[in-house]
Amino acid sequence: MDQEKKSERRKNEYGHGREITSCADLMECIDNVGFLPLLESGIAGYSADAMMAPDCRYRVLPDGGWEWPLWRWKGPAVTEGNCVYGKFFASKAGFVSREWWPDFCNWRRHANPMRSTGSDEGAIGEAILAALHEGGSMVSRDLRTACGMVGPKMRSRFDAYVSRLQMACRIVTEDFVYPLDKQGNEYGWGLSLFTTPEQLLGHEAMFCDRSPEKSLQRMVDHMQRLLPQASEKQILKLIK
Repeated sequence: MDQEKKSERRKNEYGHGREITSCADLMECIDNVGFLPLLESGIAGYSADAMMAPDCRYRVLPDGGWEWPLWRWKGPAVTEGNCVYGKFFASKAGFVSREWWPDFCNWRRHANPMRSTGSDEGAIGEAILAALHEGGSMVSRDLRTACGMVGPKMRSRFDAYVSRLQMACRIVTEDFVYPLDKQGNEYGWGLSLFTTPEQLLGHEAMFCDRSPEKSLQRMVDHMQRLLPQASEKQILKLIK
């Protein structure tokens, strides 16, 4: 399939009239589709990475470094755009537009309730959220230290708890923090700066006047219109 036909196919399938060639395109695409996984989603061609123009894809540079515009753009898309970012799709990262966030959060919190504080998972979840409420926002290593999870093999366990809290829409990424070289230039993959959606968006932005079940059905109907080639099972795996 030539490039022109591929572009037309994306337009028909995803309602976005062009390939992503800039951060502005990325933000427009998120607004259009509502739910956009960053990388592979389980639905062919449906991710920010898959929609990137060929010359904007990941590439290794002659000096051994790398260039990946999507990785650079995800930060401004979060801080300047109209979306929320986190590990929302089968514990993989992606964007949810603020228009769809109330329904998404309404369903996810219903489907993933907080565990009892009498259980280890509940106690750790409460400790993580309490640390964020007190600190406002923290990168993972600081949040782990604040929760006292610094012992052997604690990092992977802590990361699993944070991923579950993101899937439950109780933690989101506010921005990305990068180390600086001697010249003051950012480098590396960056660290997520975590916060709660209430602190990032405000309590009013969390309000939804539908039942969780109606929110789910509304999202599924939207995704079925957006992705007619996807099965209901694929859509539910992405949304639920």
